[in-house]
Amino acid sequence: MSEPDVLRILGKNVGLGQSAKVSFNVAKLHTQNTIDVPVIIERSKKPGPVVLITAGIHGDEVNGVEIVRQIISKGLNKPKRGTIICIPVINVFGFIHLNREFPDGRDLNRVFPGTSAGSLASRVANKLVNEILPHADLVLDFHTGGANRFNAAQIRIIKDDPYLDELANVFGAPFVLYSKNLSKSFRKTCFKSGIPILLFEGGKSSYIDNSITNTAVNGTKRVLHHLNMLGRNFKVSQPKKPCIHLLDSKWIRAKYSGMFKATISINSEVTKGDILGSITDPYGSFNHFVKAPNNGYIFNINESPIIYQGDAIFHISTKVKP
Repeated sequence: MSEPDVLRILGKNVGLGQSAKVSFNVAKLHTQNTIDVPVIIERSKKPGPVVLITAGIHGDEVNGVEIVRQIISKGLNKPKRGTIICIPVINVFGFIHLNREFPDGRDLNRVFPGTSAGSLASRVANKLVNEILPHADLVLDFHTGGANRFNAAQIRIIKDDPYLDELANVFGAPFVLYSKNLSKSFRKTCFKSGIPILLFEGGKSSYIDNSITNTAVNGTKRVLHHLNMLGRNFKVSQPKKPCIHLLDSKWIRAKYSGMFKATISINSEVTKGDILGSITDPYGSFNHFVKAPNNGYIFNINESPIIYQGDAIFHISTKVKP
């Protein structure tokens, strides 16, 4: 895509070398108070790629919001060429109450590309897809695990896309997880639009983890440096270890209800039969050890102290790219 001299976004013209903060408004609160979703645009005088950086599609995923906040506060979003568009909180309605969904009960990440006459979530998706996404050459979208499940820092991409493989390796998260694009998700819509997207997962909902945040911010710096967009004042660190590419995985589910405690750490490589945690009862009469069903890496752990039979408690890789 050839970057225009003047970028018209949400009714505002932004020229090369200019900065702008525009509002992404779709609806008011029931009290008639307006809700502004800030869209922060930074353009270099030198043309180049347009990178869209988003978070908060789910309102309770505050770690993603913190990542984009740091990208802005550190000035990483001021490119030496091209344009960077940041939307730190897309679902500001949910963010106010730390709810995953919109007030209409819908999951924004299951209604894309949306419609202009649909539900509230559908209208937000539609406006994002039609008025902002077409400008982007690359999307970096930040998420966390949900329901007390802590995700290892990971990039999720589809298989057999050399450019996404390249960018995922540049980002340098501990894991690259190959997964299908879910129907009606933002990632699926980007794919259909021909716009490459790196989806970052790390941490859990309603929680900010410094290690996860640092991994994501450093990964963003590497990608921007790779695109020759990172400002000259920033240093780029190399990942401590090469990315591990997870080709397939499965959830380990609780065989019993009870009090749960993981004894293995996130990111750990385990061997079949290793003890990962235990399920007990409040009365000290029952203790069940959860064991690894196969060799692999643990990249998600349920941190809820109380679980029920069938709950997902560990995500383990079953096949790793050589």
